[in-house]
Amino acid sequence: MRQPNLDMGVIGNGSFGALIDKQGRVVWSCMPAFDGDPAFCALLGPKDQVGGDFAVELEDLASSEQHYLTNTAILRTVLRDAHGNALEIIDFAPRWRENQRFYRPVSIIRQIRPLTGNPRIRVRARPLADWGARKPESTWGSNHVRWLLPEFTLRLTTDVPVRFIREETAFVLNHPVHLVLGADESLRRSLPGYVREAQENTHHYWAEWVRYLSIPLDWQDAVIRSAITLKLCQYEDSGGIIAAMTTSIPEAPDTPRNWDYRYCWLRDAGFVVRALNRLGATRTMEQFLGYIFNIATHDGTLQPMYGINFEVELHEHEVPSLAGYRGMGPVRRGNLAWIQKQHDVYGSVVLASTQLFFDQRLVDPGDRHTFERLEPLGERAFALYDVPDAGLWEFRGRAEVHTYTSVMCWAACDRLAKIAERLELPERAAHWRARADTIRATTLERAWRAELGWFSASFESDYLDASLLLLADVGFIAADDPKFVGTVEAIGRTLKKGDALFRYVAPDDFGEPETSFTICTFWYIDALAAMGRKDEARAMFERILARRNHVGLLSEDLTFDDGEAWGNFPQTYSHVGLITAAMRLSRSWQEAS
Repeated sequence: MRQPNLDMGVIGNGSFGALIDKQGRVVWSCMPAFDGDPAFCALLGPKDQVGGDFAVELEDLASSEQHYLTNTAILRTVLRDAHGNALEIIDFAPRWRENQRFYRPVSIIRQIRPLTGNPRIRVRARPLADWGARKPESTWGSNHVRWLLPEFTLRLTTDVPVRFIREETAFVLNHPVHLVLGADESLRRSLPGYVREAQENTHHYWAEWVRYLSIPLDWQDAVIRSAITLKLCQYEDSGGIIAAMTTSIPEAPDTPRNWDYRYCWLRDAGFVVRALNRLGATRTMEQFLGYIFNIATHDGTLQPMYGINFEVELHEHEVPSLAGYRGMGPVRRGNLAWIQKQHDVYGSVVLASTQLFFDQRLVDPGDRHTFERLEPLGERAFALYDVPDAGLWEFRGRAEVHTYTSVMCWAACDRLAKIAERLELPERAAHWRARADTIRATTLERAWRAELGWFSASFESDYLDASLLLLADVGFIAADDPKFVGTVEAIGRTLKKGDALFRYVAPDDFGEPETSFTICTFWYIDALAAMGRKDEARAMFERILARRNHVGLLSEDLTFDDGEAWGNFPQTYSHVGLITAAMRLSRSWQEAS
């Protein structure tokens, strides 16, 4: 079997997701939800079992191509053999509005159609259980196969002869066939008819969703793909937004930086909400606020992250049954970041909520009651803005008063003041404005290094990190302020390498970082544009766009030399950065007309 890489497309529907490689194999999918046991785990190399994939294999495969149907999350893969035969695979997870709700079952639908000649194929459906440790028990009937997974009974309904599936028999594909994999429910209607209707409805849903996005004039394809990808990373049962669909794809070859990202970091989710808000996709914000109000304590205390079903404890341990991405283990479940102190989360949540009070399009806008539920978060922000924490980079071995943390605590108080003004609550507005001013004055005094000409990454240090590029974006300082300009220029000299940026270069708990952190590059581009250096920013933006994979997706990290993708995938952070930079850099629609 070939070595895996991140040349994959993603499908999903707000309930789960799946990664499909260029050969048409489902190589990763946690069922029945993002945080579940990966029934398809071939991406991470099962040690003692064969399988963990859902493949359509073309004999004598010579080439393949893959793309999304325009403005949808429907993936098309074309396989060609060495003899001129070709087939098409259409993959999607059904999603559409029905009976005043969204129909989004845990289901992968695959339609396989011959294009030329007589392609000879083999369908391999080989889910594994207990993180790749064993083959699940299975049963079968006249047109289905069932696998008894620990949390979920999986049923494949198909018009391929069931014996061909069970015994992985090769056969000539001379007419379209259909595969519906999902919950253990009988399909009491025509299979081809259901697949056709599901594809039409799902296509219509995504096309309509994209139609109402407020996209920029330039780089529309890239922005639309990023927006759809962000949408796919929200778990709509709860409103939680995962950081990525995978676990344990290392940040660089053979590095110990290897984590599980299938949970909701409030910071990352806040970035996602703000990016989609800029595009006019506000439903994600409304659902995320429901998630926040489910996890918020009475005193406003928040962890950095939670499970998608509001889980508080996310204990981290290694999975011995999987070898890891390209054999680079360990594979981890859970993430110890849940026990850390990361005080910027209060600002992240309030920033993500602010539009709720100002956007007159919303059916249920924020009111005084909503504001009062946010105020405890502001109180926590004010209490903690100058208290050491692990910071947004989640240092495991040290704590400092991070400048970004303090700025985000300022943002929480600043936005609460603005919301109070909007709600005509002058006493509360004055209260929050005074607190915001206190934090800002302290941060300017303790983080600015006049002798160096830049803001430091923490009150106790002199080093730089890429989070300082956000100070203007959140409104803490003007983009043309010499202090911000000096900081951006210093970051360009010290953190930029080629066309990409380190998040920091100082050694941490695991040594020195080896790859660029993709969102940091977008932050730098956005800062350059805000400072007026748009031509430079546009050129750099074009070069980083060229490093997306073949279907326009980004992981967390890129190598500096050849731009190879590393880190968990698809990474919400990275697509947020792309959207934000594109919105800043694009020409206006007025210029086009």
